[in-house]
Amino acid sequence: MKYAAPTTIDEARALLAGDTDAIVFAGATDVVPQMRGGRPEPSMVIDLKKIDRLMSVSLEGDTWHVGAAVPSSALTGDAAFSADFPGLSEASGLIGSDQIQNRSSLGGNLCNASPAADSVPALVVNDAVAVIAGADGERRVPVADVVTGPGQTSLAHGEIVVSFELARPAARTADAYLRLIPRTEMDIAVVGAGVRLTLDGNGTVSAAAVALGAVAPTVVRVPAAQAALVGSRLDDAALAAAATAASDACNPIDDKRGTINYRRQVAGVLTRRAAGIAADRIRTRNGQPDNQQPGASQ
Repeated sequence: MKYAAPTTIDEARALLAGDTDAIVFAGATDVVPQMRGGRPEPSMVIDLKKIDRLMSVSLEGDTWHVGAAVPSSALTGDAAFSADFPGLSEASGLIGSDQIQNRSSLGGNLCNASPAADSVPALVVNDAVAVIAGADGERRVPVADVVTGPGQTSLAHGEIVVSFELARPAARTADAYLRLIPRTEMDIAVVGAGVRLTLDGNGTVSAAAVALGAVAPTVVRVPAAQAALVGSRLDDAALAAAATAASDACNPIDDKRGTINYRRQVAGVLTRRAAGIAADRIRTRNGQPDNQQPGASQ
């Protein structure tokens, strides 16, 4: 097995074009364990962390550009990014141990295509767009459309996720991500829930996004939960309706980590809690005590 570390996107594309059995990696935190577990070795592994564009985080106008290979530790340590996207920053910070955080990345977490990937629901609720480079140039694809099934993506051989584009959130907007794991840390989500809310000046939800992980072959958007939240002030009835919609949207499996019924129930609970956290962040940011609005303690 050969190792290559290109310094440009064009060089990486050329390496892929010359070897149909070659693969790229943005941290190898999944590739190495998979090979140790019996996955056939590729003819070449191509390390993307030497390409500057894939390792940069920048705010250009009202759009964040996050390199696909940026280490999770660098992203969670970026105060300005984390202020705009606290839920996505937290989700990125859940990818592995402290040591893994120095190698793991949003691009790797997405392209590994695990239904339980922590960062993907958080990317989806923030309408993140993946910038994909291939032989014919670059194309932009909503993150929600990249993963097509467990271990499968819509990327053709020779295509590379270069970066992610995220529009800065509107005023009075915040996100949150929660997951349930069997252990206190370093485990795979049984269920993950991402929520983003926008509140108007009266505390009414004017926009909402809900996405679930680990409950279906790919991340699931939950329009019914979003509809239940919009127009409400996060009263108990609205939160209960959103939780029910989240549970109903699940298509999970039974395994040793959780039953179908358990995952469905947890999806509803986490959706309700994440909505409360997102709302509390908006109120705190705007100087409004949490205990003056419905739903803050849910």
